Amino acid sequence: MSRKHRVLGIAVAAGLVAALATPAHAQEPASPAPRPPAGAAPLAPAHSGDRAAHVQKRLRLALGKRFGGAWVAPGSKVVVATTDASAAKAIEAAGAQPKIVKFGAAALDSVQTKLNRHAASAAKSVTSWYVDNQSNRVVVATSSPAAAQRFVAASGVDAGAVRIVRSTARPHLVYDIVGGERYWTTQYGCSVAFAVTGGFISAGHCGGVGEATKGSNQVAQGTFGGSSFPGDDYSWIDTNSQWTPTPKVTKWNGSYESVLGATESPVGARACRSGGTTNSRLWCGPIQARNVTVNYQEGSVSGLIQANICADPGDSGGALISETGGQAQGITSGTSGSCNNGQDSQDTTYFQPVNEVLQILARDGRQLVTEGGGPGNPGPCDGYQTKAEASVTAGASNYQPSGDYTTTASGAHTACLDGPDGVDFDLYLQKLNGGTWTNVAASTSPDPDERVSYDGGPGTYRYRVHAYNGSGDFTLGFNKP
Repeated sequence: MSRKHRVLGIAVAAGLVAALATPAHAQEPASPAPRPPAGAAPLAPAHSGDRAAHVQKRLRLALGKRFGGAWVAPGSKVVVATTDASAAKAIEAAGAQPKIVKFGAAALDSVQTKLNRHAASAAKSVTSWYVDNQSNRVVVATSSPAAAQRFVAASGVDAGAVRIVRSTARPHLVYDIVGGERYWTTQYGCSVAFAVTGGFISAGHCGGVGEATKGSNQVAQGTFGGSSFPGDDYSWIDTNSQWTPTPKVTKWNGSYESVLGATESPVGARACRSGGTTNSRLWCGPIQARNVTVNYQEGSVSGLIQANICADPGDSGGALISETGGQAQGITSGTSGSCNNGQDSQDTTYFQPVNEVLQILARDGRQLVTEGGGPGNPGPCDGYQTKAEASVTAGASNYQPSGDYTTTASGAHTACLDGPDGVDFDLYLQKLNGGTWTNVAASTSPDPDERVSYDGGPGTYRYRVHAYNGSGDFTLGFNKP
């Protein structure tokens, strides 16, 4: 059995370069001032934006190089600029307000085109430039006016046609976080499982806390905010402002599975895996078992999902989602198969259940990103090996599981109690010593919800739920070694 914790033989792109250019508008021949048809009413479509578009199109053609642009002023008044004062009456006849300007629109477009051609010489502090018809100038935005002046001079444009404005804005490209897609650490190529508020979740063996990540496009993405491996195999990555979490898992055919929640599917239900290496399609199969312990060479991991699905190195961290219903199930951990020759009944892949890491993130108000923005996190006691639901009356106790449980292994006993609002329930872990039950761990806050954790040896144990104040139903989830 092998796990996908290795450097991948995938070429890394050197970078992503985007070249933006605005085409120049052709110079148009001069033409006489237009005369409206006899009896024609000014153009006045119902919407001011439509009206401006009609007026702009009509007068651009009529005025030619004397046209200086058009815009909608406060009060929905359409303003048309011109370099020819004699055209003012024709502009008014067309239903617009004239404004006499120095530069025609074609001249300003030409200035912008020259700046575009010299874009490579612009300092990073020069962040944008555009034609502003209202000020009749090409506006250059920058945090350093001196740098902008050098850029304008190097471009050889008429400085009188340029207005430099100070700006602290720092434009950047934005990218989507999509389940199944590749990301890179300093050592490995792994895959995104599911987007959460502020980032995404993935496998713990992909990286340690503080390690930086890049997207599949090699753009800086974020850092590991938390990671657990071995024992568990989950992590979460806190991404920067260039990355937007989405409720999607890629199907690698231009379409996506929508993430609707994180309800666990039972054994026998079908689920589908998406990963950055086997990126030709979703790979689907039945869930064969839950609460599986896998003994990797790097250490054992408990509580995993086992499914008859293939995977390959680099799929680590990728998404396991229910075949129907859009429910997030797991994070790809390791495999004993391969998709190189397709998938067969012998392929087995293991997945970290998503609920454990979602519960941790929920403590900081973060949750699974779902379609429609609804709650995406599981209940507070979901994701445990065993879950029991019962009720208890004030002053009484209830013992779970029915009877007790015995373990022959040493390790962690963890439990979660979820009680109704307004009550005070307490939780005790008890161990049988001889013929006496002894409390070995307890959580007795004044709240309805409690959690306990105890590192103990082999023996017989049980949980006691005590209603210190109030009555009602409760849910108890617990793990044993």
